[in-house]
Amino acid sequence: MAAYDFRAIRLRVEGSLAAGATIGCDRDQANYLLNVMRLGDGQSIAVFDGAHGEWRARLARSGKKGLDLIVEEMLRPQPPAGDLALMFAPLKHARLDYMVQKAVEMGVTRLQPVMTRRTQAARVNLDRMRANAVEAAEQCGVLTLAACDETAGLPEALAALPADRLLVFCDEDAALANPAEALAAARPITGGITVLIGPEGGFAPEERTLVARHPRALALSLGPRILRADTAAVAALAVVQAVLGDWR
Repeated sequence: MAAYDFRAIRLRVEGSLAAGATIGCDRDQANYLLNVMRLGDGQSIAVFDGAHGEWRARLARSGKKGLDLIVEEMLRPQPPAGDLALMFAPLKHARLDYMVQKAVEMGVTRLQPVMTRRTQAARVNLDRMRANAVEAAEQCGVLTLAACDETAGLPEALAALPADRLLVFCDEDAALANPAEALAAARPITGGITVLIGPEGGFAPEERTLVARHPRALALSLGPRILRADTAAVAALAVVQAVLGDWR
């Protein structure tokens, strides 16, 4: 990762970024920059669009309430996109927000909510999930925006996984073993990685059987304690990134 200014104000914008481009701010963005951060004409922020790197952009007032961003120079090139997905049973409100934000910070590039037999949340607010993913990317220097999929049934989501994709199944019933050693034994990784986190009540027996049928399913123990789902997601993503991902 190139040198990064953690003090910089960063904003995700719509539209392709290039030197000299003018990007119009929407009402919420203009309010944030002008009234919350109290920036004015000529001051600069960092902007990114999820595909063309990070750029310095200068604020330019447009009319009484409008605000444009004049793109000036590239600060960081777009890094190669990873292929790490989080498949999870939806949680309620604040805990789902937390899981989504931490997953983006940990390098997840796709978020896939799945309904299981014991899932407690009845629905997922997709717009809220996307907003949390964008906010986490803005705050943590992430340049690749995580895709947020519509909620699917667990059987349908598993059926859509390619046969060569590693499916890391975080299973409280798995034999206690060193998770780093278990993941290292799964090399080589040719089709990307999906980490699967179940609901608070655990997977039903038939769901556990269904997961195990995937050709590259790997049941992973996360230690001797039962973790809540949002904690389990962070723990699993940390060990996956350390052994197989971009922490190496």
